[in-house]
Amino acid sequence: MKIFDSHTHLNDDHLYPQAEKYATHARQLGVVKLANVGSNQLLNDRSLALSAKYDGMYSIIGWHPEDSIHFHEAQRQLLIEQLQQPKVVALGEIGLDYYQTTSPRAVQKRVFREQIEIAKTLHLPISVHNREAFEDTYAILKESNVKEIGGVMHSFNGDAEWLKKFLDLGMMVSYSGVASFKKTHEVHDAVRQTPFDRMLVETDAPYLAPEPLRGKQNEPAYSLYTVEAIARFCDVNPDMIAENTYRNALKLFGLDKNEEN
Repeated sequence: MKIFDSHTHLNDDHLYPQAEKYATHARQLGVVKLANVGSNQLLNDRSLALSAKYDGMYSIIGWHPEDSIHFHEAQRQLLIEQLQQPKVVALGEIGLDYYQTTSPRAVQKRVFREQIEIAKTLHLPISVHNREAFEDTYAILKESNVKEIGGVMHSFNGDAEWLKKFLDLGMMVSYSGVASFKKTHEVHDAVRQTPFDRMLVETDAPYLAPEPLRGKQNEPAYSLYTVEAIARFCDVNPDMIAENTYRNALKLFGLDKNEEN
C-alpha cells in the first residue's frame, strides 16, 4: 500500500523540529509521499526547506485567509518567485475563513482572488481552505473559472449537496481525520458519493487526528487511518482507496509522469 498525504504541516512549530522522525514513521505506515502546506512567509519557507531536504516531500505554498491581512506587494512578489521552485506542486492554502479570524472578510476575498490569478498565470492547481464560508468560497471559485487550473477542497467537511457543487467546478475533494469521526454523518455521506477518481486523503497534521487517535497530535503516518475509515464507508478494500487517492494526488500535482511504478 502506498499513500499520499496531500495536505500536512511538518513545517508547523509542533512537528518541524522532529520532521525526520515523523517522515520515517510515515513511511513505516505506507505514507511514501506528502505535501507540506504553507500559510505565511515562515511556513512557506519551512515547506520549501523540507522539500529540498527530503525525497517524497513536496511544497504547497501560499497565504492562508487568517494571514491574508499581511499579504502585501512584497509578499506577493516573493510568493511568485518561490512558486517556481522545482518541488512546488500547488498554491495554497488559500481561501476563506469566517471563524474567529482577525482578517476582515473583504481582505480575505481580495487575497483569495489575487492568489487564484497568480496560480492561473503559473499554471498551478490550488489548495482551498474553507471554514464556515461555503457560499462565498464557491462563488469566487466559480467566477474565477477554476477549471482552468483545477484544485482541491482541503479537509472537506460539507454535505453531499456542497460536494456536488465543488465537483461540478472541477475540484477534487480531500478528506482528513474529520471523515473518520463517529458523528460527522454528513461527511460520511459525502465520502460515499465522492467518485474514486476525484478523492484525496490528508492529515492536516498536527490537527484533526483520525479515529482511533482523535484528540492526540496528528502526524502524516495517520493518513492510514483515514484511508481505512473511507474504505469502511465505501465498503471497499483500503488498498483500493490508497491506490486511487495516491494516483489522484500524482495527477493533480503534475507528478504522474515522474512516477516510476
